[in-house]
Amino acid sequence: MKITIHKLFEYLLETAAPPPEAFLGFSLSTPPVLGEFLADLDPGLPLDWNGQSFQGLPALRERVIDQAGLGGLCAATDVLITAGAAEANYLCFRQLLDAGDHLVTETPGWPQAAVMAKAIGARLTCVPRRAEAGWDLDLDALSAAVTPDTRMIFLSNPNNPTGRLLPAESLHAIAAIADRVGAWLVVDEVYAGLEWAGPRPPSIAGIYDRGISTGSVSKALGLQGLRTGWMICRDPGLIMDAVIGRENSSEIMNILGEHIAEIALRPERLGPALDRARQEGARTLARLNDFIQNEPRLSWTAPEAGLIGLARLKGIEAEPFAKHLLADPYRTFLLPGTAYDQPAHIRLGVGGGAAANLDEGLRRLSACLAAWPG
Repeated sequence: MKITIHKLFEYLLETAAPPPEAFLGFSLSTPPVLGEFLADLDPGLPLDWNGQSFQGLPALRERVIDQAGLGGLCAATDVLITAGAAEANYLCFRQLLDAGDHLVTETPGWPQAAVMAKAIGARLTCVPRRAEAGWDLDLDALSAAVTPDTRMIFLSNPNNPTGRLLPAESLHAIAAIADRVGAWLVVDEVYAGLEWAGPRPPSIAGIYDRGISTGSVSKALGLQGLRTGWMICRDPGLIMDAVIGRENSSEIMNILGEHIAEIALRPERLGPALDRARQEGARTLARLNDFIQNEPRLSWTAPEAGLIGLARLKGIEAEPFAKHLLADPYRTFLLPGTAYDQPAHIRLGVGGGAAANLDEGLRRLSACLAAWPG
């Protein structure tokens, strides 16, 4: 099984140096600094995992259940702590899919699903989300794509990269579609907690017996560098298979990261942190909405949640434009929509705080758009 690179990561590798001067693609909230956690960390903390549960710190797993609103539906034993949501997703693909199995996913969507399907030799069906429909997921098309051979459905909610939300009624309908054929339903929920248009939808692990919720502290809390995420599933066999899979990948535990994540998810910290992230994100999203409305060569359906969205370029091909914007004199980073099979779109992000240098980036983007031929 050889895992090939997906377009998003390829572009990130190609554009890592020299560093940009402005970012229009930050996908996480303003990161906190280590000093904010030192008072709650024990200086005598052993930095090994001997004597600890292979599923992760019990206190952290309890926090994961609480933040997902799954108290009474799921227990700490239903949680495995992983190296970010990406590893949680990886373990699902690796342990649940074999060559020839059928996987249904969405496009645009998180590209890891297609990469892993190809590596494993699974058959892949992509259900399109269309810009002209506001990036809604067509549940009739999803139902038609699911067959008796379907082993897994993989989605993101909020959708990555459009920020479109699946509300509770849609999640229940999708769970019924999966249950019709006994398929696993994996929903990547990394942007949960940053909703702009309605409440946080319920986690799929509380809706469906074969539902798997994956998430992390990376996006809403800005703690990407901890590499601490999770999967939640009420099937103990799946959790144990994932423990075995993780033993053969990242192995066991990131003790320091897990302790910091547990502190960050304590109710007295989590509520204020999410409030700050929502306020900052909402202000920046309003700024971006105004900018796009006044740019004749841009349009978009604003995200309902999360920190990124796809904007349509009028008469411009995304990838050469993004590379031109990254070069002198603009030195501004954004992701071309080709990373998500959307060559007429660019991904714009509202995260990162002051480090993103957003206003200057928007000024340079406007100048580049005005100078672009056509």
